[in-house]
Amino acid sequence: MRVLVIEDDRDAAAFMAKGLRESGHVVDLAHDGRDGLVMAAGNEYDVLVVDRMLPGLDGLSLVKTLRATGNATPVLFLSALGEVDDRVKGLRAGGDDYLVKPYAFTELLARLEALVRRQVAPSTEARETVLRYRDLSMDLLTRRVERSGRVIELQPREFKLLEVLMRHAEQVMTRTMLLEKVWDYRFDPQTNVIDVHISRLRQKIDRDFDTPLIHTVRGAGYTLRAAD
Repeated sequence: MRVLVIEDDRDAAAFMAKGLRESGHVVDLAHDGRDGLVMAAGNEYDVLVVDRMLPGLDGLSLVKTLRATGNATPVLFLSALGEVDDRVKGLRAGGDDYLVKPYAFTELLARLEALVRRQVAPSTEARETVLRYRDLSMDLLTRRVERSGRVIELQPREFKLLEVLMRHAEQVMTRTMLLEKVWDYRFDPQTNVIDVHISRLRQKIDRDFDTPLIHTVRGAGYTLRAAD
């Protein structure tokens, strides 16, 4: 894979580049945010490693600018800022993963390889346009959800949550799985965001129908099935 490392600590950047090259990867380096933005925008990379605190242009602004131009290259943020709010800001700015310093190089490498795999892996799911389970249907193109012929209006996050449950119907989806697939979090933000959205979804999907479809599996997660 071809990696762009944007890191102002030259020793840390050199160490990372050495390890990546020894693992068979091609690495370019930038030591400030503005140079990094120019390189990321003007070249094809498989993944970017971006430090949060950069001179010239900070990492969050750099990634926001890339995303605003349609650049979807996976981004791994590196930072000494490890609080939940810091990680959430990184992900919401357009990052795909977040690694707190100090880190083990083997973990960095594994995370980069995972990001690239997700980017290039062929997806059979992506070719599906209509999902169905019992009397529930979801059209992914028109974003229309119906149950027993009745149209159900969903907010974007509710739609995504239901999509994940329908794609994995009758399977238990853990909180970790839902956080990753629906919110794109690679960590637990320690909030009740899942419970709130599940509750709202139940009100819309199960209320007024004889057979509930969304069930809590105590101590495990949630599932979509016709019988509890």
